[in-house]
Amino acid sequence: QLQLVESGGGLVEPGGSLRLSCVLSGETLNFYAIGWFRQAPGKEREGVSCIDSVGGSDSSTYYVDSVKGRFTISRDDAKNTVYLQMNNLEPEDTGVYFCATKMYYCSNYVPPSGAMINWGEGTQVTVSS
Repeated sequence: QLQLVESGGGLVEPGGSLRLSCVLSGETLNFYAIGWFRQAPGKEREGVSCIDSVGGSDSSTYYVDSVKGRFTISRDDAKNTVYLQMNNLEPEDTGVYFCATKMYYCSNYVPPSGAMINWGEGTQVTVSS
């Protein structure tokens, strides 16, 4: 049974950095695109970034405008792990961060949450001074 486990969240000051990890177990990561989503208190879950499956070439990556230039998504299929490097964090980045699967491709943008198949439980990120 496929499972996703996120880790790496925590409390960080504005301008700081965190690296989130998403480990997939139960199946191989190779065939899945992985998306990162976040949900702030009282707000709907929103997409942050997505990375295509490897598919024999470099995986394409996608970001929402609010994180472009600050966040970097990457994957290591040998470790069944996807990462989200978050730099220059802002208070608005606070929320629970989730990773989720989609077959093969993100479809050229960060997918809506309804397009994703499997979800992790999330990891809390708090950006505050």
